[in-house]
Amino acid sequence: MIRKARASLEVWGKITGAIDTKEKFEAKRMTLATHEWERMKASDSRECRNCHSYDGMSGEFQKQTVFVKHQKADAEGQTCIDCHKGIAHKLPREYRDSNE
Repeated sequence: MIRKARASLEVWGKITGAIDTKEKFEAKRMTLATHEWERMKASDSRECRNCHSYDGMSGEFQKQTVFVKHQKADAEGQTCIDCHKGIAHKLPREYRDSNE
């Protein structure tokens, strides 16, 4: 419920004109994305883990390279968003990650 209330701020941004055009939205996209990534990191990617968990990831059904990466991420305490930024939405233009 709290997430829904926070998401309504995006509607407020449309109403007030802060992000009422594609250009304004794109100009704020990196800030908006960063806030969302921080929220997901803080919740241990709860939305992803509703369906996915490290324990449920099998080397039998995943490519070995992917399975090994997931095992390493689990051992290092990483969460989904650490590696999967941009999986549900286009990444902001400004996004740069040395791992990519």
